[in-house]
Amino acid sequence: MDAILEMRGITKTFPGVNALDNVTLAVRRGEIHAIVGENGAGKSTLMKVLSGVYPHGSYQGQIVYRGEEQHFRTIADSEKLGIIIIHQELALVPQLSIAENVFLGNERARHGVIDWLAVMNQTKALLDIVGLDEPPETLVTHLGVGKQQLVEIAKALSKEVKLLILDEPTASLNESDSDVLLDLLLALKAQGITSILISHKLNEISKVADSITVLRDGATVESFDCRAEPISEDRIIRNMVGRALDDRYPKRTPAIGDVLFEVRNWSVQHHRHAGRQVIRDIDLNVRRGEIVGIAGLMGAGRTEFAMSVFGRSYGRNITGTAYLEGKEVDLGTVQKAIAQGVAYATEDRKHYGLVLDDSILHNVSLANLRGVSRHLVIDDGREAAVANDYRRQLKIRCSGILQTAGTLSGGNQQKVVLSKWLYADPRLLILDEPTRGIDIGAKYEIYTIINHLADEGKAVLMISSEMPELLGVCDRIYVMNEGRIVAEMPAADASQEKIMRSIVKAGERAS
Repeated sequence: MDAILEMRGITKTFPGVNALDNVTLAVRRGEIHAIVGENGAGKSTLMKVLSGVYPHGSYQGQIVYRGEEQHFRTIADSEKLGIIIIHQELALVPQLSIAENVFLGNERARHGVIDWLAVMNQTKALLDIVGLDEPPETLVTHLGVGKQQLVEIAKALSKEVKLLILDEPTASLNESDSDVLLDLLLALKAQGITSILISHKLNEISKVADSITVLRDGATVESFDCRAEPISEDRIIRNMVGRALDDRYPKRTPAIGDVLFEVRNWSVQHHRHAGRQVIRDIDLNVRRGEIVGIAGLMGAGRTEFAMSVFGRSYGRNITGTAYLEGKEVDLGTVQKAIAQGVAYATEDRKHYGLVLDDSILHNVSLANLRGVSRHLVIDDGREAAVANDYRRQLKIRCSGILQTAGTLSGGNQQKVVLSKWLYADPRLLILDEPTRGIDIGAKYEIYTIINHLADEGKAVLMISSEMPELLGVCDRIYVMNEGRIVAEMPAADASQEKIMRSIVKAGERAS
């Protein structure tokens, strides 16, 4: 095997956690090598060891790159040899231009003065390679996430990348943007660039990967050569979670009651542009014990609708009426919404769902401080008991409730977000992309929690961009397009084709 990279016996520990345990990885020159595993399996940690984020001396084992053992002490050391990592949280400066971002820290200069003509010309050439049709002077803040990913790859190419590492690059992308990115990886492979792809999306891995390595609990489980034999998703899943998932969605017999939540004639204007209608005359209801899904393409207005309902945290000039158990309610602020029994688990858990540099303990109680207080003073013992209770119930994998939320895996962070809202004891729980960036095993656990909430008689409104997820979890599905409800169907009668047909027909009527 013509290996560009071998990682041998990599072991990395943190206080109380063995993150990597004798991991081996071999990557062939010019291939796309996928690394898969549950959240917390050690994928990102392994790549941080490789790229020098965790310097030589902080781990055990060997890194052999292009035939020579390497001792990277900084990211700059690995970048000098063409190893470039693109993290899930993009490292771009929003208020700088594309060109400035591409050459940030790698400036083109003459006699200590930046050569802007060279910067612009070279940026344009790199953008042509990655297929991004934007002027180099465009501010990054004006680009969508998909285009920002392409800027990151252009930035990697400017550093003469030989080994490109992408950590969950499509986690926040829609299907079309994901396809563009995957096609670009294949094009880069044709140019001789080797890639390591970390992803939870097995369909994407099947499309582009030449080899797959599975990690579980910080150890290498198995490596597959996709060119030598067909690799089934079931085999990958079995290796990831240590057991077969015969059904990816837990079974449930719904007991649906009366309407618990309803909105009528709900309309919302853009939060910055007055007069621009984002949500148009929505009528929607959720019954007690029912899981209702909202399907739609990116930009359909699903998140905007959910946030406008939850204390008017999005939009202006909001009109319409909300009802809980048949009574009109005022949801005009977040505090009022929570007091009425409405909770909203945001799609962006890192920015809006959690206080990342605070403990699990404090995050769990954040939405219901009264529940852990006596005479307006927080009872530390009570707060710890609540956090430990949810840690056990939701099987949060952590060293303890004092561990900071930012150090948890994505699936465990999502469980902390759910714990926070479950402790607030809502009647209606709005879940916005509840399994985004989460592995298959953790998804199953989240689905089980959602089913349990419905079985308790709560109403659940679930937004998801994964249509199989909506079909597998929900009892009824609304379809949104351009701020309107364009279809409603029982999940038993729904299909991906029906949902897409509803969207396409609505688009044709609008045009």
